[in-house]
Amino acid sequence: MDELKCQHCGKQGMDEEFMVKVEALRHELGFPFTVTSAYRCKDHVIERKKKTPGAHESGHAIDIAVGGNQAHRLLEAALSMGMTGIGVNQKGPNRFIHLDDLEWAENRPRPWVWSY
Repeated sequence: MDELKCQHCGKQGMDEEFMVKVEALRHELGFPFTVTSAYRCKDHVIERKKKTPGAHESGHAIDIAVGGNQAHRLLEAALSMGMTGIGVNQKGPNRFIHLDDLEWAENRPRPWVWSY
C-alpha cells in the first residue's frame, strides 16, 4: 500500500474499483508490478503545474515500471480490461506505462494514447 500513496504528502487516495482492475491485470499477467507513481494530491509538484486536476489526482491512474515483452503484454491486457488512458515511456532506463480508466471529458479526451 505504501507505493500507492502520494509521494508528496503520504495520503492514500486510490479508487478501490480502479485498484480491482489493476490487481486483475497483475494476476492475469503473472509478474510483479513496480509502481513508480499512483495517487498524487493537488499539492504534488507534478499536479501543481496542471491547469486542471490530472488522472493521478483522481485516484484512477497508475504508472508501472515495465519494458520489452512485459510492456507489450501489459498494453494488450490493459486495453482488454477497459483502460482508457495509456501513456508510454519506453526510452532510457526509467521505462514505464501509465494506465487510467477515466471517462471522456472536454479537457481530457478518452480513449487516448500518448508518449512521454
